[in-house]
Amino acid sequence: MATCPECEYDEIETEEYEEGDTLTCPECGKTLVYAGDDDLELAADDLEDLDDDDEDEDEDEEDEDEEDDEDDDEEELA
Repeated sequence: MATCPECEYDEIETEEYEEGDTLTCPECGKTLVYAGDDDLELAADDLEDLDDDDEDEDEDEEDEDEEDDEDDDEEELA
């Protein structure tokens, strides 16, 4: 049995898989690649999704920082 690197679900059967085969985590639905020895990695598609999510979060944080700066400027003028 292997563990999902995303959600840490640890009851994924891997006996029927060979190295390089893809499978889906029954818990979180992420696409995984069997790397051998009950080791699973996120598939390239899901890694790209994570990168996109990180970029979106960074942009959201920048937007919030800009709004905070504008609020601070308005308070100083008052």
